[in-house]
Amino acid sequence: MTRRRWLADEVSGNRAALTGAHAEHLAQVLRARVGQEFDVATAAGVFRGRVVKVADQRVEFELGEPLRTAAAHGITLALAIFKFDRMEWAIEKCTELGVSAIVPLIASRSEKHLVAAAGKRRERWQRIARQASEQSRRDTLPEIMPPMKLKEAAALPGEMRLVLAEAEAEVMLAEALGDRPPASIVLAVGPEGGWTGKELQCLRSSGWIAASLGETILRAETAAIAGIAIVCAGRRHDPNHHEGLEGIRRKASESPLRDV
Repeated sequence: MTRRRWLADEVSGNRAALTGAHAEHLAQVLRARVGQEFDVATAAGVFRGRVVKVADQRVEFELGEPLRTAAAHGITLALAIFKFDRMEWAIEKCTELGVSAIVPLIASRSEKHLVAAAGKRRERWQRIARQASEQSRRDTLPEIMPPMKLKEAAALPGEMRLVLAEAEAEVMLAEALGDRPPASIVLAVGPEGGWTGKELQCLRSSGWIAASLGETILRAETAAIAGIAIVCAGRRHDPNHHEGLEGIRRKASESPLRDV
């Protein structure tokens, strides 16, 4: 039987721990017992972990042998803000597919009340990403970046930067990726109602490639999931891993929010 995987909150030497509500779920809902074994993911890799202490708000593991892990995808999803219930579903599924980071975008057609509330949802989105990472046995947790205006997002680092556009009828996403996709890819997905012409021009002038998922009009969450699945499939045999995430984090922390 496949062991459940947990992303450690604390690591010290050959010990790791889950804390707070994270530990409470394992201790009280799943009724963890001393001696049980799980896979425990840390910044140093994934290890077989044996439970050595169980409390309501803390579960401690002794780390044993390192385990082989799958290569990580160097994919960032730049996702325009839209209705939170559907956006959260997209965050969950794209995390399961393997994105490295998710950047909520403030687009012209993002509803103003959702934009105003987006910053306060970041903690919840990160929690959703953590749960999806553990469910899908990921080795790492994707970072949910602070909401970003499109003008700043246009400068996100990536060897290939793609924007899904309904108006792009000639270039399909799989064709734009080619036979050997680069190590780091950024994929931008627009809000309900799509991108404005001004936004597409802003991205194109910054070197982004516009691509399509086909003739049908998809909901934003469907486009995000389908687009990331196609990118991941193209990267399946790529040996390269995370690149560009530090640059994205730095850009998000340094850039003020300005209107596009």
